[in-house]
Amino acid sequence: MSLKIIPFKPELSIYFRDLNLSWLEKYFYVEPKDAELLENCKSSIIDKGGYIFFAEMDLKIVGCYSMIKLQDSVYELGKMAVDETCQGKKIGQKLLAHGIAFAKSQNWKHLLLYSNTILKPAIYIYKKFGFREVVMEKDTPYARSNIKMQLDLF
Repeated sequence: MSLKIIPFKPELSIYFRDLNLSWLEKYFYVEPKDAELLENCKSSIIDKGGYIFFAEMDLKIVGCYSMIKLQDSVYELGKMAVDETCQGKKIGQKLLAHGIAFAKSQNWKHLLLYSNTILKPAIYIYKKFGFREVVMEKDTPYARSNIKMQLDLF
């Protein structure tokens, strides 16, 4: 298994959409904010100062995540997904480690994320990598979110 993490290319947009639709439709439903980010990821994430990365294994895209710019040096780690057939191979952990290293290389202050506690493996991994639960604002970007976590980088 040779895993590479590669940056966004417009032709990979469909993988970003499909990988995320898979878990959203399995556990929740696609919210308007999801649709905006997934259908137009270049304009809604990349063109606004954000980033998207992909996990490539044996020339196949098997995972992804995004860094959505909230303000200078504060980004939301979002839309992390791993192909269901490839789960259990620590691809999510490798994506998360890459994201944290990338954020530190950019001298960002914080990474935030919104999740739901029914996604127990994801919450466990976030905590393992140092994210801690913080108070969630009343108007969250996603109706499904019942936990907000933050990683202080510096």
